[in-house]
Amino acid sequence: MTEPRIDPLRLQAYFALMEVSGLLRHGIEQQLREAGDLSTVQFQLLATLGDAPQGSSRMTDLADGVVYSRSGLTYQAGLLEQRGLVMRRPSPDDERSTVVTITEAGSALLEQVFPGHLEVLDRVLFAPLTEAQVASLADALGAARDHMRATPPRSAAPRRRRSAEPSAD
Repeated sequence: MTEPRIDPLRLQAYFALMEVSGLLRHGIEQQLREAGDLSTVQFQLLATLGDAPQGSSRMTDLADGVVYSRSGLTYQAGLLEQRGLVMRRPSPDDERSTVVTITEAGSALLEQVFPGHLEVLDRVLFAPLTEAQVASLADALGAARDHMRATPPRSAAPRRRRSAEPSAD
């Protein structure tokens, strides 16, 4: 049996992606801790809510979007709730679901942290790239993301909603 071989260019791209991802994550985590005492996941949660209609979303939808376990996201949302940055309540549409909403304090913290976040992205990731390279990177990573989202891991897969009517099984 022969061992699977990877094209050297693909291997180079893979290792570069892993290293860039690690270095970028380190810079972002440091900035978020210093500017707002936030983890990356907490920032993603606040930023997602900040962009959501009425600043609210179902917890399962948030977990699917940030590709984080539902239990882990529940824990992170609890920490944010203790700080007064979000509030959680049962969904008015489905008593099994929880809706999380960003508070004014959460929005204010997001506004405080965001400029430094953008500065880290520009300095660490985008500074050495031309606009054409940024566009190519966005296209390539977008295509890879879309492909991966077509068969996401369980933590990233949207939960099937149960129908309101009983099944005829």
